[in-house]
Amino acid sequence: MDFRSLRYFMVVAEELNITRAAGLLKMSQPPLSNRIKQLEQDLGTTLFIRKRNGLILTPTGEILYKRARQMMELSERTREEIIGFEKELSGNLILGTVEGRAPFLLARWISGFRDEFPLVTYNVRHGGSDDILEQLYHHLIDIAIIASPYNHELLEGFSVGTQPWVAIMPCEHPLAKKEGRQISLSELKGEPLILPERTSRLESIEQWFSEQGMVPNMICRLSSYINAVALVEQGVGICIFPQTTYSPNPYVVTKLITDTPKYAEYVLVYLKDHPLSELAQSFVDYVKDFQEEKRIHTTRFMTKEEEFAMPENATLL
Repeated sequence: MDFRSLRYFMVVAEELNITRAAGLLKMSQPPLSNRIKQLEQDLGTTLFIRKRNGLILTPTGEILYKRARQMMELSERTREEIIGFEKELSGNLILGTVEGRAPFLLARWISGFRDEFPLVTYNVRHGGSDDILEQLYHHLIDIAIIASPYNHELLEGFSVGTQPWVAIMPCEHPLAKKEGRQISLSELKGEPLILPERTSRLESIEQWFSEQGMVPNMICRLSSYINAVALVEQGVGICIFPQTTYSPNPYVVTKLITDTPKYAEYVLVYLKDHPLSELAQSFVDYVKDFQEEKRIHTTRFMTKEEEFAMPENATLL
């Protein structure tokens, strides 16, 4: 199995037609068919089911396609790093981020980093913490921002910010109309709740409710803040989520959860057993300086919206 065979396989897997794939590869059909058969023999498995009107990937074919894409991407990134090693700091930095406050932190870092290294380009991928970590473990992401907790044995990391947990509710809900910008956890008893999908996070929320002698009435799990707001807008339920950067929305009301207050922690992480590239290390160093010098509080990076003050007795969730 070599890179050329994998490239041929990927084109066939995307087209699911040998004739079309051969045309895209600018080669005749028989040699391409022979390459695929040889690859199947080398791996000892069938990669395609041959039909009269085309091809279908087998389960092992789907696995190979996923891994082949990862290998090709890693090969290209390695080539770029080697070519740019002796030049001014440049290259493409692939960053992963969860929802909530994290994308806004990342945007501030990229903005400042670009001032110092204008030749650098970026790919930003987002998803749930588990999805982002899976890509990090397979070297498809250089650095990631996730929510605590994380595996300290596999990852290096440091805290980059905290946000209180809030309740996002439809503006017509009785709790939304109550005076004040706070709500106790006990007031959410029995309410239909929209909760984060991450298993560790869900377990923590269940423990939070258990401390009050309650069980959360969960009706939906998700990882996206945008989806959360959309569901709340339509009156589906109340969402418990870390406070994110405020976007004006007349259909939802956000209140700080107290009794007992909790906060989420965002951490910047990268692999322990895989040395960072010069570019990735420079970005990590910049973020550390950003945190230590408190550039986040300068005029340029000052958050324009009003935020909830973190209660002194808030604990990590």
